[in-house]
This record gives sequence, C-alpha cells and structure tokens, in this order.
Amino acid sequence: QVQLVESGGGLVQAGGSLRLSCAASGTIFRVNDMGWYRQAPGRQRELVATASRDGTTGYADSVKGRFTISRDNTKNTVYLQMSALKPEDTAVYYCNAYVRRSPTILTYSIYWGQGTQVTVSS
Repeated sequence: QVQLVESGGGLVQAGGSLRLSCAASGTIFRVNDMGWYRQAPGRQRELVATASRDGTTGYADSVKGRFTISRDNTKNTVYLQMSALKPEDTAVYYCNAYVRRSPTILTYSIYWGQGTQVTVSS
C-alpha cells in the first residue's frame, strides 16, 4: 500500500502565504513525478504544479510567479509554497505521485492524497 498525506492548509488573508506538504509512505521503490492539483466548489480538478524526479517543474499560468513546487526525494515529499494568495486560490488541494512499488514491478501507479483545504479571505 502507498499513502499520501497532505498538511499545511488553512485560512489566510489575501496576500498571505501558506506552505503545503505531501509525504508518500508505504511500499515504495521509487517515486517519479509528483504534483499538486486543486478543486474549487462547482469546478473540475485542475493542475497547479508538477515536479519530476530530476527537479523539472511546471506550473499553471494562474499561479506562475506566486507558487513554487519543490521536493525532497530522500523523504518522498513534495511541497507547495504559495505566496500572494488570492481569494480565487480557495480550493481543496490534492497531491499526487507516480510510484513504482518494487524493483520487479516495471510500471508506475498514480496515488492521490486526501486533500487539504485552503481558504483565502478577501
């Protein structure tokens, strides 16, 4: 089994900052891409940022210059530093990871965390 546990969400005023963390644990041989998604009420889940194992990152246009994704491969953990937050950033934030569970399993499976609420007040 593989579990992803997010933390760091909360309530913040517009212009403030929050740092989300997501740690993968369980039967893990290697973690490949990791990412953050978000889902606001009444809207589809959308990509926020991704980070490959070698550190290559990508961002949604709506968060470029405000959010920074990083990861610690020794801890199988991904972070999302969010700054200059806006009310439209309010959503449940989910992390995901592509995990290879053993040397004998050649494919990666995707796992999701349970989500953490981020609320930005105006």
